[in-house]
Amino acid sequence: MQNTSSALRAQLARPGLSLRRRGFTLLELLVVLLIIALLAGYVGPKLFGEVGKARSKTAASQMKGIESALDRYRLDTGHYPATEAGLPALMTNVGNSAGWDGPYMSSQIPNDPWGKPYIYRSPGENGKDYDLMTYGADGKPGGSGEDADIVAK
Repeated sequence: MQNTSSALRAQLARPGLSLRRRGFTLLELLVVLLIIALLAGYVGPKLFGEVGKARSKTAASQMKGIESALDRYRLDTGHYPATEAGLPALMTNVGNSAGWDGPYMSSQIPNDPWGKPYIYRSPGENGKDYDLMTYGADGKPGGSGEDADIVAK
């Protein structure tokens, strides 16, 4: 060990080799930061676009789980929960429905990936038994991309 440290001291003591020459200059650091900024500007938007798609896919997946629970509820009670009872009827017997054998979900009813509750209506529009949807990131009807409405089939 002592030989190694004394050899290192001898190298540093040589003329022309100082600790200052071993570091990076400010210009070199700025060039590296510029390259990193350019790469982030190129990759960042593509990466954030994928996050939006992942949230939409997560919402569709969560809605399939809720639909499954709604179908089990209907098999037991003979009807879907009323709009007034809403999705909480899957966890507790809100309206004292005969035949209720829940809870129908293994955990609490999730919010959509943007933190808002799913929208449930029964009976649904256009002759459907129920509507289950989320309005997307903006929380408003309509929109495109991450703001688009996601409706259960």
